[in-house]
Amino acid sequence: MGVQDLNLIKTRGVVLKTQDYKENDKLVWLFTEKLGKISLIAKGARKGKSKLMSTTLPFCYGEFVLYKGRSMYILNEGKIIESFQDLLEDFEYLIYGSYLNELVDICCEDGQKEFFIFKNLITAFYLMKNKVVDLDILARAFELKILSHTGYGINLEECCICGNKINTSNYLSMQYYGMICNNCEKRYVTQISTIAYNILKFLNKSELEKVPRIKVPQNAKKEIEQILSNIISTNYTKRPKSLDMLKHFKVE
Repeated sequence: MGVQDLNLIKTRGVVLKTQDYKENDKLVWLFTEKLGKISLIAKGARKGKSKLMSTTLPFCYGEFVLYKGRSMYILNEGKIIESFQDLLEDFEYLIYGSYLNELVDICCEDGQKEFFIFKNLITAFYLMKNKVVDLDILARAFELKILSHTGYGINLEECCICGNKINTSNYLSMQYYGMICNNCEKRYVTQISTIAYNILKFLNKSELEKVPRIKVPQNAKKEIEQILSNIISTNYTKRPKSLDMLKHFKVE
């Protein structure tokens, strides 16, 4: 057994995106269970007979064996758990799936283990594959999970000024990432409707599996999307481009 064999790492992962590299290789951005988000080289993956071709397609969820090269990881082999390639057959599902991947790529640091986000990404893809969920609401729920886990979660349970528990509020502070009660001063706030507050509260504390249960009016969808889009655009180094595509191709 060589040194390379001793350093093999086996982990489940999802292909976030790929890029052609040299004549026959691929650069692959992989979101993994054990290593977080990493980039690797899949040598020969662009060859028609390569065993790595199918496992390095976008959205592919699999078990990957890799090792650390001099400057980056090298993919040794992969086994598909679920390809999720049916997402490519529906343009709207493709856009939403691409958006979730892009959000993970932008919001998660390289090499930082993020099992909570990893688990929710897989769950979201299975919900999409089975077509049992409103794609708008799934995207909003996933955004809330990422915001919460990366330090930008919205406090919907207590007033962000005085700390008192609240049951409802129509005032959101973007400065303190929380709601303001009726008794506190409301400066530089965003007003939100009661239904938008209740939906945000439900999505924020519910697991993704419960998202299919909720029905949301179109005006509330747009209101929630704008709020979360503003928070995401303000707090991360890049703005997800797929957000614009969602607006153009969303089915009303």
